[in-house]
Amino acid sequence: MTIHERGRVTAILGPTNTGKTHYAIERMLAHRTGVIGLPLRLLAREVYDRIVKARGPSVVALVTGEERIVPDRVQYWVATTEAMPDIAADFVAIDEIQLCADPERGHVFTDRLLKMRGLHETLFLGSDTMRPAIAALIPGVQFQRRDRLSRLSWSGSKKLSRMPARSAIVGFSVDDVYAMAELIRRQKGGCAVVMGALSPRTRNAQVAMYQAGEVDYLVATDAIGMGLNLDIRHVAFSATHKFDGRRVRPLFPHEMGQIAGRAGRHIESGTFGVTGEAEILDEGLIDAIENHRFAPIQRLTWRNSDLQFGTMDRLVDSLESPSGHALLGRGRDADDVQALKSLRDIPEIRDRVQGGQDVRLLWDVCRVPDFRGISPVEHTSLLARIFGFLQDGAIPSDWLAAAIRRIDRTHGDIDALSKRLAYIRTWTYVAQRSGWVQDESHWRGETRAVEDRLSDALHAALTQRFVDRRTSVLLRRLKQKESLVAEVNDKGEVTVEGEFAGRLEGFRFRPDQTATADEARMLNRASYEALRPEFHLRADRFYNAPDTELDYTEQGGLMWGTAAIGKLVRGADALHPGVEVFVDEEAGPEIAEKVKRRLQHFIDRKVAALFEPLLTLQKDEALTGLARGFAFRLVESLGILPRDGVAHEVKELDQEARGALRKHGVRFGQFTIFMPALLKPAPTRLRLVLWSLAEGLDTFPESPPPGLVTIPHIAEVPEQHYTLSGYRPAGERAIRIDMLERLADLLRTQDTRSGFEANPDMLSITGMTLEQFSKLMEGLGYAAERGERAKIKTAEVPVAAPAPEGEASDAPLTEEESVLAAETRAKWEAEQAEKRRAEAEASGEVIEEAEPEMEVFYTFRWAPKPRPNRRPQGDGQGRRGGPRRDGAGQDGAAADRPERGDRSAHQGDRQDRPEGGRPNRERRDKRDHGEGGGKPRGKDNFKKGGKPQHNKPATFSSRPEKKADPDSPFAILAALKDKK
Repeated sequence: MTIHERGRVTAILGPTNTGKTHYAIERMLAHRTGVIGLPLRLLAREVYDRIVKARGPSVVALVTGEERIVPDRVQYWVATTEAMPDIAADFVAIDEIQLCADPERGHVFTDRLLKMRGLHETLFLGSDTMRPAIAALIPGVQFQRRDRLSRLSWSGSKKLSRMPARSAIVGFSVDDVYAMAELIRRQKGGCAVVMGALSPRTRNAQVAMYQAGEVDYLVATDAIGMGLNLDIRHVAFSATHKFDGRRVRPLFPHEMGQIAGRAGRHIESGTFGVTGEAEILDEGLIDAIENHRFAPIQRLTWRNSDLQFGTMDRLVDSLESPSGHALLGRGRDADDVQALKSLRDIPEIRDRVQGGQDVRLLWDVCRVPDFRGISPVEHTSLLARIFGFLQDGAIPSDWLAAAIRRIDRTHGDIDALSKRLAYIRTWTYVAQRSGWVQDESHWRGETRAVEDRLSDALHAALTQRFVDRRTSVLLRRLKQKESLVAEVNDKGEVTVEGEFAGRLEGFRFRPDQTATADEARMLNRASYEALRPEFHLRADRFYNAPDTELDYTEQGGLMWGTAAIGKLVRGADALHPGVEVFVDEEAGPEIAEKVKRRLQHFIDRKVAALFEPLLTLQKDEALTGLARGFAFRLVESLGILPRDGVAHEVKELDQEARGALRKHGVRFGQFTIFMPALLKPAPTRLRLVLWSLAEGLDTFPESPPPGLVTIPHIAEVPEQHYTLSGYRPAGERAIRIDMLERLADLLRTQDTRSGFEANPDMLSITGMTLEQFSKLMEGLGYAAERGERAKIKTAEVPVAAPAPEGEASDAPLTEEESVLAAETRAKWEAEQAEKRRAEAEASGEVIEEAEPEMEVFYTFRWAPKPRPNRRPQGDGQGRRGGPRRDGAGQDGAAADRPERGDRSAHQGDRQDRPEGGRPNRERRDKRDHGEGGGKPRGKDNFKKGGKPQHNKPATFSSRPEKKADPDSPFAILAALKDKK
């Protein structure tokens, strides 16, 4: 063992926050050349930046295991203790010299203590516990004791929720650090995270975020105890035990003193304490930490540095040789020695190591740090692979590129990014070794770039998970007593100090739901400051907006675009609803009144436009007496009145009153009194809303989709909802009331007593199949009798113009002629069948007769359900037993019958005659010829030449008629037409 003594050697010892590192930098810059060794790569970068700022980058070098910046004219070297260059420099300093006692890295610091000297000055910086050891090993050393610039005092135990600002909470496992960081984010807005496993770039970014005041809390491992100069006012221990790589042990007092000493900066005092489940410290330990009085270090970790590289065994023996000094003892095997012993036992490695040069190369490979920390076996396997490559010359570029490419991915969670970062640090270290890769400058830059990208991604992931920037910004601004700057963009998004605070929906501010209660109060206060002018601008835009930008919902909401700005409320009557606006109180009563006026104008105009016929009816002063009263009932019911509810009033109306009402579009239907113009989708939608408001409902019925003739009839839905929607329930379906009246017109031409079948017009009106139509008719009071019959094939004669005299006529057949044609065809087919049967019997042939094709048909008869106190059928009952025409109020009741001389009967009053009875000839003739507003009856009731046909039972089929076969024996039909 050789101890060098050059120049003056000084040991500057004392607790943290004494300015030792700052003094060493000043002393180094006072010399022409110098070297300083620091315990952490992070701290080495911090000191390098300070010296570069003072002297410039051209004369300052940075050397660590993973980074090497060496300019041409180097004067000052900044390095980690392991990477200190062995050069002749005027000044040498070693920081945190108490690490000589560390069981893993201590041998490196001890070697520097014994061998590294400056030509003119050497400084050892560290804890006062090293005084006896340094005095015993370094003859002539001078000691300087430095006291803390500020006071460090015990503050007891505190919960994390009550932790003061600018606190550092120390944990000793990754899980504990993450758990505490998450809790602080929720309660305090976020924190920075510092761990030894992070890359220096990531740690620098996290520390910079804390130092800049973006967060007020730091959660860290004991890595902060090594020389990091941070603005920490309080240090809290979450545990007093740690896992040192081999076992869980209590923290040494001097370790706790080193960590707690981070509290307090320059002349500002600091405090320390415990939190969580950590036990209260005893008084003796508290006194030792406060006064920095710890037991002296009795033994330093040492390892022989004079190595022999003849064989692997001789190398191991030289590493394990004793120091021969009582203060210097061997520590446990470091990772490099363990890797060497593992590789020595591999036969392939023993075969490849042939001499001292191979042993030296193998030892260099073994000194690659195990950044990955997967397992010793994995690390040994990687080292064996690298050793094999180096024996062949260098690590192949394609193999190295593939390995780096697998790592160069910046997506994933914190754990995934941390693992990739540990992997790339291995290749960053390898690329820094001279001669290990083929293109050193390229791979050094490439590995450094990948590490930087992963470090930035890890910093972003940590920040995203453990920092609520919005809360931290608000707290910082309020702490600095500065006004918060809020803005509103064109989408209504409100930001405070650039952070999203909420959204302006119409004239109401919706704070971000993720904000805490305290944060929400701050956000609201700052947001409303920015929203005051925005409220006025929006109110002006809204007041001048066209009605096309406004709308109402089926539940009475009032919308401006996609924003709800109010709702309809009950007014003086159904056609005059009121308005309630959604405007924040902070906007002021002026804004609320302006918005209310505009909404009231909108809904008033909407009602006036959609219910114009009804409002005109209401204002008609010409209506008097019973007509005016009936008009009031119609307005009160919003344009739709079931006839059975007003049968008595309808019966009392004379023809003059009815005519006056018809002029306003009122139709007196068989089932409903209504105004057809109000059955359109828009009035129907608004009618349901207005009626629901007038009734004080909480949930409004919704209007059916437009264009449907029938909709399902749901028993739970009140019948009045169907009526207001413009439908009448009938069985399993509800039919639109205007289409129901058209169906009623067709039904009045049928014999409802003897029974009739549905014709294609009836099915076309309802859009139903025959089965569905039968259920509908049952719902309207008819009995439907199902039957089957053989299909009758009838001839259909095409329509043609009358033939000239003497020529065959192609004119279409009348109904009587069609029936005759069918009977003639049936007779002819029967004769042909009989003829074939006789021929078969004569020849002995057996003929199988095919079963006739059957069709389903329904026969409908009027069968109203009996009701109590029913008036006896008398003069008002039709001859054929149809529904009553006296307005008695039952389903199927006929419409009122106008006087014989009434020429202005509306088309909708064609049902004013008895159901199934003979119509008034005069009115029938006029209507059939286009007079009186009626439509021609067609050819069903008239013979050729316009003469009335006698009423007789007729058969109607819903199937289309087929063309007659031109080869059939129906030529007689043409002869029948010629005879006419």
